[in-house]
Amino acid sequence: MRIIIAITGASGSVYGWRILEKLRDREGVERHLILSRSGERTAHLEMGKSAADFRKLATCSYSVDDIGCRLASGSFPVDAMIVAPCSIHTMSAIAHGISSNLIVRAADVSLKERRRLVLMVRESPLHLGHLRSMTALAEMGAVIAPPAPAFYFQPQTVAEIVEHSVDRALALAGIASPDARSWEGKP
Repeated sequence: MRIIIAITGASGSVYGWRILEKLRDREGVERHLILSRSGERTAHLEMGKSAADFRKLATCSYSVDDIGCRLASGSFPVDAMIVAPCSIHTMSAIAHGISSNLIVRAADVSLKERRRLVLMVRESPLHLGHLRSMTALAEMGAVIAPPAPAFYFQPQTVAEIVEHSVDRALALAGIASPDARSWEGKP
């Protein structure tokens, strides 16, 4: 299985980090990383991690400026793409087909090839333009999955809250986590 993990400059670089960590431990999953320059800066500010730290978790990594690489072509088979976190800037560019960098181009390819595209959009509040872009993306087949905490399993730490959102994004991308917690309802 091949999955693209893109990390933008929105707050929440821990989501991309945990996705890479979880997939690293899965046999047969290639992790193709695209880290934006803003994503690098945010990861350093939020986690003290460098781009090199993120690249160590990936099978392959690509420059955000390399729009001529294999991820920019529909002929390179990929099973899914997750943008985690996804900035409003990136989301809007994807919605309007503005392929100015590899993250947006790879997402555009995912949409045109009818592949799974999961966007962990990190913004609040949202104005009408954001909502219209989200609607357009949903109509094109993308899954808009803001990392929203679930409290039904009574998380005790921020890490548990992050883990739940990561597991949901992976499931939406077609890679269920065997240890994911789900709503069981009342007995």
